[in-house]
Amino acid sequence: MCGIAGIVGRHREVIDAADVRRMCHTLVHRGPDDEGIYTRGPVGLGMRRLSVIDLSSGHQPIHNEDKSVWVTCNGEIYNFPELRKELESRGHCFYTHCDTEVIVHLYEEMGTDCVTKLRGMFALALYDERREKLLLARDRLGKKPLYYAHHQERLYFASEIKALLAVAPELAEVNPESILQYFCFGYVPDPYSAFFPIKKLPPGYLLEYSAGQARVRQYWDLPAFGTHRAASEEECLEELEQRLAEAVCIRLISDVPLGALLSGGVDSSVVVALMARASSAPVKTFSIGFHEQRFNEANYARMVAQRFGTEHHDLVVEPKVGETLDFLTSTLEEPFADSSMLPTYYVCQMARRHVTVALSGDGGDELFAGYDRYAISMRRQRWNWIPDWMGRFYREHVHDHLPASTLGRNWVWNASLPGRDRYLDDVSYLPAFGRERGVFSDEFLAETCCSAEPLAQFRRYYDSAPASDHLSRLQYLDTKTYLPGDILAKVDRMSMANSLEVRSPLLDHELVEWVTGLPAQWKFRKGRQKYLLKKLAGKLGIPPAVLERPKQGFQLPLVDWMKGELKQKLLGILLEPRTLQRGYFRPQAVRSMVDEHLRGRRNHSSVLWQMLVFELWQRNFMEARVWGADSTDRVLAGHVGGETPPGQPTRTPALRS
Repeated sequence: MCGIAGIVGRHREVIDAADVRRMCHTLVHRGPDDEGIYTRGPVGLGMRRLSVIDLSSGHQPIHNEDKSVWVTCNGEIYNFPELRKELESRGHCFYTHCDTEVIVHLYEEMGTDCVTKLRGMFALALYDERREKLLLARDRLGKKPLYYAHHQERLYFASEIKALLAVAPELAEVNPESILQYFCFGYVPDPYSAFFPIKKLPPGYLLEYSAGQARVRQYWDLPAFGTHRAASEEECLEELEQRLAEAVCIRLISDVPLGALLSGGVDSSVVVALMARASSAPVKTFSIGFHEQRFNEANYARMVAQRFGTEHHDLVVEPKVGETLDFLTSTLEEPFADSSMLPTYYVCQMARRHVTVALSGDGGDELFAGYDRYAISMRRQRWNWIPDWMGRFYREHVHDHLPASTLGRNWVWNASLPGRDRYLDDVSYLPAFGRERGVFSDEFLAETCCSAEPLAQFRRYYDSAPASDHLSRLQYLDTKTYLPGDILAKVDRMSMANSLEVRSPLLDHELVEWVTGLPAQWKFRKGRQKYLLKKLAGKLGIPPAVLERPKQGFQLPLVDWMKGELKQKLLGILLEPRTLQRGYFRPQAVRSMVDEHLRGRRNHSSVLWQMLVFELWQRNFMEARVWGADSTDRVLAGHVGGETPPGQPTRTPALRS
């Protein structure tokens, strides 16, 4: 695991190694163990390494036999032993035992198609000196991030945005369209970033850059849903167990201490059960809890730990929300409103004291239809009888004339939408289908009036899904958007802030392809979510109390916090002239929203949290200019609440005119 960065310059330009080193300096938290730089003519590649496999000789960038091909890779290639044997049988010579080295030799055999042979999580950059071509590629599900910018005849790339800004600060031009998407979804979906010139390479895509031209293409997608049939439930269950056990086993390869993040939910419990079966020593497991019992899963995690004899570590945290939020918004680079980033950060921080690698249960909800919103959307299919003309009439001529306090007003709005759009309305926040945009200023709405509708890309994913049933289309949509844009982005950034590598066996692409091909009834049956996975969990001996409890997830008591610890922060930040004059919101709308929430008239906790995170991002990242050496020092501190002077404030980049 590491952070990668680099530059491909103009024709006959010579890249200064010091520039690549400056980029890498911002990524020290991703790779505290080693640094490697390669520069030759117009190309510079750099990496920061977190040593996990081949601790002594896995120094990157890694080259082929004649040093004509060089690669840096962030991630792990789990099938490298098999690939290495095959490549050695064809005459390739290896000089390390590192998984990354197979990439250069695969490239010699297959060219850019080499990425189709890789099984793992990765974001890689490979330079071919003979062809003067750079290859960037990101793993199929988006476990590892990769940003790039084609700017003034140069191509910049890195694992994090601040590495790009370290050498090209002019790239920090805020994109209003991306900000609108943030307020719609709580994150900025790919291929956008918060900044105009900077893009995210989407999962399952590669980029080829040569002669000043960048070409992006897809190399993988989810296969068709529901294409194969199991002879019986027993046969299907047996194959799931075999495939998932193998996905877990190959992720146990490590030369450093390894454990598991155990939430007490079904997904992570299944992973721990299979780890315990494959391990000769007790598995190290980690969980956190909260004093608010409604949000505390620690007891369920202890049940699982006791059942499988793990070496369990748990901690009941009393989060200093304000301090932690200040710290995280200074490191995230983009506004990100998933409040579960806080407990994710805490559990990664605790795990890193004992291990360097941890397995997790991420991906189970998308793969096996575990989200409650799937069940809600399936129930609401009964509203499909409502004619389109009737729904449009309500939205265009009735809804806006009803007082905001009218009981059921938004429920009727949702019912009036087509089935696909009901779901999109459920998963979006402020600007869904033009509703509730009154909080935004005229200036901001004018800046985004010509932008694509934020939900347009999500509609395309749903409509183009390789599936015929509604549930499978929703799973495809979330796997392309919410999974990489929110879940995996959160896990990557919170774990890397603590120099911890997290592996996700449920997102092994071979397992994902097989489960995707199963009919929907094996995932969602008679209102029961994760049908087949829960069957496997019961077979593995996971306590019934864990399987039968309502889904919880890493939820946080936002409503309580905003009336308690965060109350003064809300009043002190959202209502400050500095915030209200920034140009994004109507001041009176913000005041009314805060007042309604604090009086208990309406629950605006989700939207207020979004606004608070956004303003703190403006202050702690944009204005503090933390993407230089200062940000590295803050991350390496390994804790929050310390003295972290923000530096000299500068004017926040204005909305682009």
